[in-house]
Amino acid sequence: MTHKASCSCGQLNLETKEQPLRVSVCHCYACQKRTGSAFGVQARFEKNMLTISGNSKRYERIADTGNKAIFHFCPDCGSTLYYILEAIPDMVGVPIGGFSDPSFMPPSISIYEDRQHSWLSIAGDIEHIA
Repeated sequence: MTHKASCSCGQLNLETKEQPLRVSVCHCYACQKRTGSAFGVQARFEKNMLTISGNSKRYERIADTGNKAIFHFCPDCGSTLYYILEAIPDMVGVPIGGFSDPSFMPPSISIYEDRQHSWLSIAGDIEHIA
C-alpha cells in the first residue's frame, strides 16, 4: 500500500510504500503549540523509505529530552509535513493529518500524558506514558 502525505496547499509532498514503524500521540507542550491542538499524532518511518518532493523551510528546537528536533514545513501554507529528531536521524516523523486517511494505522502509544488536557481520553489498546 502506498501512503501519500502533503501540506495544505499540496506543494510539499511525501510518499512511502512502507507501513509506519509506530504511530504515537504526544501531549507535550511543543506538539500542542506546533499543531494548534491539544496533542500531536505522528507516524514514524525509516528515512530511506520516503520520497519527499517540493520545497520546505526548517524550524529547529530543543526537545524536552535535550535533543534537537528539526521540523520541515511548507513555506507557502505553513503546514508541518515531517520532522527528524537528532537522536534518531534515520527516522522521520510525519503528522498523520497530512495523509488525509481516516483508515490510517491507529496509535500504539500515548506520551507526555501528564500534560494531557483534562477533558481528553485516549482509548483503545494503547500504551500510556506520563
